Amino acid sequence: MGSSTKSATKTFGILTSGGDCPGLNAAIRGVCRAAHDKYNMTVIGIANGYRGLIDGDARLFKPEDFSGILTRGGTILGTSREKPFKARDKETDAEVGGDKVEVIKENYRRLNLDCLVVLGGNGTNTTGYLLAKEGLNVVGLPKTIDNDIVGTDMTFGFHSAVTIATEAIDRLHSTAHSHNRVMVIELMGHKAGWLSLYAGVAGGGDVILLPEIPYDIDAIGRHLLKRARDGKSFSIVVVAEGAVSKEEAAMDKKERKKYREKTATPSIGYRVAREIEEETGMETRVTVLGYLQRGGIPSPWDRVLATTFGTAAADLLAKGEYGKMVSLKGEEVSAVDLSEPAGRVKSVPVDHHMIATARSVGTCIGNE
Repeated sequence: MGSSTKSATKTFGILTSGGDCPGLNAAIRGVCRAAHDKYNMTVIGIANGYRGLIDGDARLFKPEDFSGILTRGGTILGTSREKPFKARDKETDAEVGGDKVEVIKENYRRLNLDCLVVLGGNGTNTTGYLLAKEGLNVVGLPKTIDNDIVGTDMTFGFHSAVTIATEAIDRLHSTAHSHNRVMVIELMGHKAGWLSLYAGVAGGGDVILLPEIPYDIDAIGRHLLKRARDGKSFSIVVVAEGAVSKEEAAMDKKERKKYREKTATPSIGYRVAREIEEETGMETRVTVLGYLQRGGIPSPWDRVLATTFGTAAADLLAKGEYGKMVSLKGEEVSAVDLSEPAGRVKSVPVDHHMIATARSVGTCIGNE
């Protein structure tokens, strides 16, 4: 049994939504152990994200359910990309989200929840904010390998992904050196380049391409050819999946889609590799790291961060401070209003110190 410390929240539901990432189970454990042991709260585990809340797929979580999961990858709750506010009927294109939202509200009441704790990225916390506007009590935790959530300096999952991506770059170095090749490695990051920037710097990438800075293939070619002239017979090019050329940056979304269809490559990494070969004549190979980036056990840092965020969420529940997302500002763990991350993306500022650091050690960021 937990202690009798007074708590404004008696029963809460917890779910994980969006893509899985290392640290989710550590965060679940942090929330549930602190809530149960310190505040004697009842925990309801909701399966498969917001879809589970719609389907009523929930069960009482006991201490044995959230014990021994600190180091496990993935999420014991399961996840989905269900977006109840963005649902449309495929045949009629009519908005059906309202029905799903009403079902969520009914199940929230049926389960006798005082609050809903949601672990996820931009979409998850945006949905949490919209549910809060509908009258539900919600607390959010920032999870994503992309580190692109507004309102927090760091998200759990990011550190583990940087570690995995850096190890992959390290391994590519030996092959690139042995075969005198340009090796292109494509990392995740549709809208923000934090992962590629940090892993690229950590792994000694010679070129790093980010969504925030449109690249110029001429500049990349000049950089790689200069390296070759200086006796450096291989190069590593780190590409975020959302990277765009300066030509694409001038297009609207529709034009860009047509352009991408015309270039007919599986992904941006392959296109950049082809452009480099055409520009320089250098033999180029591609590695797309894909889901490996967010699988496996969390790094020690992510275990610490996720546990800290989890226990901070339990404290918010106890105080009845709802409508907030736990966040890290500097070294302080606090909370921001859920309206802050809602519908926004934290991009890498073009004047960020890590970009300056990369340039200072001779890395090309694609436009110079």
